[in-house]
Amino acid sequence: MPNKPNSWKLFMSLIAVIIVVGTFFYSNALSNKISERERKKVEEWVAAQQMILQSSGTENLSLSSIIVAEQQTIPVIETDERDSVMSYTNIDTLKVAQDKNHLNELVSSYRRKGAFITTYLDADGKKFNRYYYGESTLLIQIRYFPLVQLLIVMLFTILMLVSIRNQHRSAQNHLWAGLAKETAHQLGTPISALSGWIEVLNQGQDAKLVLPEMEKDIQRLKLIADRFSMIGGKPKKESCNLVDLVSHAVDYIKKRASEKTKIVFRVASQEQLNLNISAPLVEWVVENLLKNALDATEGKGSVEVVIFDNEKEVFIDVSDTGKGIPEWRGHQIFTPGFTTKKRGWGLGLTLSKRIIEEYHDGQLFVKHSDAEHGTTFRIQLSK
Repeated sequence: MPNKPNSWKLFMSLIAVIIVVGTFFYSNALSNKISERERKKVEEWVAAQQMILQSSGTENLSLSSIIVAEQQTIPVIETDERDSVMSYTNIDTLKVAQDKNHLNELVSSYRRKGAFITTYLDADGKKFNRYYYGESTLLIQIRYFPLVQLLIVMLFTILMLVSIRNQHRSAQNHLWAGLAKETAHQLGTPISALSGWIEVLNQGQDAKLVLPEMEKDIQRLKLIADRFSMIGGKPKKESCNLVDLVSHAVDYIKKRASEKTKIVFRVASQEQLNLNISAPLVEWVVENLLKNALDATEGKGSVEVVIFDNEKEVFIDVSDTGKGIPEWRGHQIFTPGFTTKKRGWGLGLTLSKRIIEEYHDGQLFVKHSDAEHGTTFRIQLSK
C-alpha cells in the first residue's frame, strides 16, 4: 500500500513550490513592466522640461520642480556634470539631514543600475545635468512580494507539517493504546475461563469432563495470538469455505449473547463459496461486526447475518435492529479511538476495515443505518 501521509506531504510541498515559482516569475515580469513605465515617465518629463526651457529662456524651472508638481512617487536627484547634487524630490528629508552622504550613496546606487537621464546644456556637451531616479514604493513592494510570499508559504507549510505529524502521532498513540487494550480484552475471556476450570479441578471434578473445555479455551488463546501476529505483517491466505467460517463465528457469538437477542444466519448463495483469504482474520472481522450489532440492540432485538453473491463478488451483510448510527457520525466510526460505548477503545472497526480493505482488497462499509431499522454493515470480497 502507498504511504498516504508521505504522498500527501509531497503533494502539498509540490503545490507550494509551484505557487512560489509562478508568483516569482509573474511578479518579476510585472515589476519589469512598471520599471519601464517609470523610466518612460521620467523621460517624458525631461523632454517636457527641455521644451519649456527652449521656449522661454527667462524661466529657470528645474526638472525637479516639475516632477514635484506632477508626481509624488518616483525619487529623483538632480546633479550637474560633476555629479554634485543640486536638488532632489520624493526622498526622506530626515535621512538626508541625519546623513550627509545619503544623497551621494543614492546617486552611486542609481548610477550602478543605469537609472539616470542626461540633458545637455551646451552644444559641446561639457555642461549637462543628470537626473538620477529610483524605484517607487509600489515597484519595491512588487519586487519583494515573492520573498514575502515565500516566507508565508514556508511558515504555512511548517505549521501544516507539524499539524499532520501531531495528528499522525495522536492517531498512532490511539492505535497502539487501543491495540494493547484490545489484546488484553480478547485474552481476558479464555484466561478467566481457564482459571475457572482449574478451580473446578481443584474441587475434585472429573478431569475427563473439564479437559475438553480447557482445550477449547487454549485453542482460543492460540487463535487470538495468531490474529494479532498477522496485523503487522502480510497474512497467509488459503482457500477457505466462507459459509463454514461465518457459521463458526456466529455460533461462537451466539453462545455469549443475551437470550433476548435473536441471531439468524442465512445463506442465499446456491454454490460452494471457497475464497482465498486469511480465515482467522476474516472470522475476527465477522465477530467484531456481530459484537457491535449486539451492543446496538442493547440486549434485546435481533441480528441477521446473510451471505449472498454474484458472478464476481461475495457479500456478507450483518444487520441489527438497534438504535442506528447518526448520519453525521457515519464517517467517524472507522477512525481509531472513536467509540460510542461506555467501555471499549474504538479499535474493532478500525482493524476490521484494515483487514478487509488492505489485506483482502475488499470493502467494509455501512450499507444503511437509521433509528427505525437499525444498521447494516457490508463486507464485500472478490471471488
